[in-house]
Amino acid sequence: MSINKLTFAAATIAIAVFVTPRTQAQTFSVAHSFAGSDGSGPLAGLVIDAQGRLYGTASGGGKYGAGVVFEALGANERVLYNFGNGTSDGATPQGRLVMDKTGNLYGTTFAGGIPNAGTIFKLVKGVETVLYSFEGSTDGANPEAGLAIDSKGNLYGTTTAGGASGEGTVFEISNTGHHTILYSFGGANDGTVPVAGVTLDTKGNLYGSTSTGGSYGFGTVFKLTRTQSGWKETILHNFQMLTDGGTPYGGLIFDPKGNLYGTVTDGGVLGSDGGGTIFELTPSGNSWNFSVIYGLPGWNISGPFRDLLFDTASGVIYGTTHCDGAYNAGTVWMLTPSAGTWTYTELYTFTGGTDGLYSFSNLVMDKSGNLYGTTNLGGANGEGVIFKVTP
Repeated sequence: MSINKLTFAAATIAIAVFVTPRTQAQTFSVAHSFAGSDGSGPLAGLVIDAQGRLYGTASGGGKYGAGVVFEALGANERVLYNFGNGTSDGATPQGRLVMDKTGNLYGTTFAGGIPNAGTIFKLVKGVETVLYSFEGSTDGANPEAGLAIDSKGNLYGTTTAGGASGEGTVFEISNTGHHTILYSFGGANDGTVPVAGVTLDTKGNLYGSTSTGGSYGFGTVFKLTRTQSGWKETILHNFQMLTDGGTPYGGLIFDPKGNLYGTVTDGGVLGSDGGGTIFELTPSGNSWNFSVIYGLPGWNISGPFRDLLFDTASGVIYGTTHCDGAYNAGTVWMLTPSAGTWTYTELYTFTGGTDGLYSFSNLVMDKSGNLYGTTNLGGANGEGVIFKVTP
């Protein structure tokens, strides 16, 4: 994985709850073990359609060794597209896919394209179209996250490098295929290296995180607002690597009330030795109130790497950790709200064997309440798995 530029230090903020009951899930199963030819090393989670079909990317393997887009239903997995068939179609996809209203898939590749700085692609019935190849300069380079899509079919995303200062960008691809840089990171304390993608609100504003930079160097949460003169950035929080944690690799999600939730993968309860936090940002007039709702006690860079899942029916938040847990192999967990506090429950602890190792995955939920995600390694062939958890 290409995530880099990590730094460490310390700061203080109150944590909402420390209760950590640990229970195993009612059921856990491996839906599919990757074998290499059908993909290997997934570094993102999944998207699910109305019929329960799962779609995702694997960063390696496939026919040309440059990664795949796959579809899975139950125990059946098939490759929809093999990257690396030529020099321009992209390679090493690391981000989650997004699906439009008609079932077309969109995503990014970290590498490939011309000149090997990554691509934005569209996949329709197994036919790939490169919508944009990053040039690796002021237009951005090396996207690691998936895309957000608005009601008009415009796509929004981030790059970890490139831009005016070489520290990453936020971009838009219009529904006609026009690429526009909305913001270049690297100004005074504005954050750098956005690993996560962006989230849209109902007014078209964009929200996201940077993994480094900001006032203390440990990352930020930002908002981009469209103005007559362009897009304006507002920093909603500067991480200090105290109990608030630091190094946010995951993106942001909204609940029905307009509150934002996100994660950092480092720091928290144990300061710079912590395993990350789950946080909430609540709108208050023209500002946002930041609070930590749970601090993970892992060891450095072990916490959540991807976006959370908010179940609107129950108010429960679900997520994964990278290498936390009893076997340092990752976990699946949930946070349950009750009277203004949150209760943490560990749903499954990966052992690092045939059940999977290291989850860099978001979670998706089917109509029956089952959760699905991926691990980067482990499984029957050591190439990663698709797993299913019933809370």
